[in-house]
Amino acid sequence: MPIVPKEISINEKVKIGGSHPFFLIGGPCVIESQEHALFMAKEIKNTCQDLGVSFIFKSSFDKANRSSVSSYRGPGLKSGLEILNLVKNEASVPVLSDVHETSQVEKAARVLDVIQIPAFLCRQTDLLVAAAQTQKPLNIKKGQFLSPYEMTNVVEKAVSQNNEKIILTERGNSFGYNNLIFDIRSIPVMKGLGFPVVIDASHSVQKPGAEGVSSGGDAEFIPFVAKAGVSVGADGVFLEIHDNPSKALSDKHNSLKLKDLKNLLEALLRLEKARDGNQGST
Repeated sequence: MPIVPKEISINEKVKIGGSHPFFLIGGPCVIESQEHALFMAKEIKNTCQDLGVSFIFKSSFDKANRSSVSSYRGPGLKSGLEILNLVKNEASVPVLSDVHETSQVEKAARVLDVIQIPAFLCRQTDLLVAAAQTQKPLNIKKGQFLSPYEMTNVVEKAVSQNNEKIILTERGNSFGYNNLIFDIRSIPVMKGLGFPVVIDASHSVQKPGAEGVSSGGDAEFIPFVAKAGVSVGADGVFLEIHDNPSKALSDKHNSLKLKDLKNLLEALLRLEKARDGNQGST
């Protein structure tokens, strides 16, 4: 029998996991401006509403792990949270961003509907505990250096704070230098922990540090990774989305073009329907 993950209420309107259909976590990698963030949130929301897909807007207020010291990191905690709060209220969408230090958690929790733990920090006990203590839903990204089985220890750190509102996100594993590979076994393995699992189809095609002062990527493979993840049971999809990826200030090589979002979501909905239909007949 297929594993039914815990249902998680993101806010009063958006529920994920359980028997709910797949959902999207998406947006530009980093907040580029208030106007751009609001534009993207509204555009993605409209596409998702047309298709009946639950949507959580994601954008980072600070990219603390950029390749170069000169890379654009974002507007910072204060300004970034102000922008996300505006997006949350004006676009009427739940918002998600990542925290990197325990000192950021309390302020972030006042605005964010979902707190994200970056992959490279998923074993940072103090950060996980502080985030879990807010009792906010957490999106914990599996580190590129971890097997899916090791996420049991990560989950236990959050659960130790009586917080079971957990989403686990697969984003590829390091494969030699400057490359990642997505092992589809990761999805059913992590689903065995009982929480919603997401396939990050953007970062799974990233090539860390491949451009020397920035990361590269193969955005043309995003649809294939997304479809593979959904086909083996992913409850949601994570996408970096940009209206003009070539001009994006972060992750331009692994961002989905906004104009391609509808077609991809339609394909994923068809795949989910076929997947769940087959599960029901076995």
